[in-house]
Amino acid sequence: MELERVEPDLYRSNFTYEDEYRLYGGQVAAQALLAAGRTVEDGRHPHSLHGYFLRSGRCELPTVFEVHRDRDGRSYSARRVVARQEGKAIFTAVMSFAVASPEGVGANHQVLAAPTVPAPELCEQIPVPRLFAHEWGLLEQLTPDLPFPERFWSRCTSDLGDDPLMHASAILYMSDGSSGLGRLHDEHSITGASLDHAVWFHQPVRADEWLLNIMEPARTAHGRGLYTGSMFTEDGTLAVSLAQQALFRRVV
Repeated sequence: MELERVEPDLYRSNFTYEDEYRLYGGQVAAQALLAAGRTVEDGRHPHSLHGYFLRSGRCELPTVFEVHRDRDGRSYSARRVVARQEGKAIFTAVMSFAVASPEGVGANHQVLAAPTVPAPELCEQIPVPRLFAHEWGLLEQLTPDLPFPERFWSRCTSDLGDDPLMHASAILYMSDGSSGLGRLHDEHSITGASLDHAVWFHQPVRADEWLLNIMEPARTAHGRGLYTGSMFTEDGTLAVSLAQQALFRRVV
């Protein structure tokens, strides 16, 4: 995910490879967050991102990230990022960074509880198709024969160091790896390309430690489908929430 700094507020990903599929959207989103995070003060961590996939990216081309500094306040920094290939925008996002609150300051409640599932060490662990340096611990799915798992453990297998921004970017990278719309597939309708993706980081969390992913479909209408997701640490803390909308069209 590393980026080359071309000039202030302009970064480039030179990681290219040949692949029969389009560029993985989670990679573009993660590198956009990383680029934006390089422009904020130390001690400000990402807490939300809202991104739109505009065009299919190509794996064999470098991607350039333009960062726009919308605001730097006393506690929050707002950024916009446009990712381009060959001059055309393929992804755009707005994101916010915040100063961490001192321990014990402010309300800290969790309503959504993590489900009881087997520990990741007891699950079948597999590399994730088309994702670099990530693995899943597969759980029994509530609906059989899903095209995408809705319940699984995930973690990064690379050495990420201790930079919270790098860990947040890696979590964003793997947050786009599956879908919560699989149980709505039938012989007439299937999930297509992602349209937009939103992630909320409730606290800094390490991507190289196991996270429990739970995804739930919410609605399909007008050729689109929406699902929500939650990522819990092993002790049951809700660390990340997400939502994604994707094409959901009838098979002709």
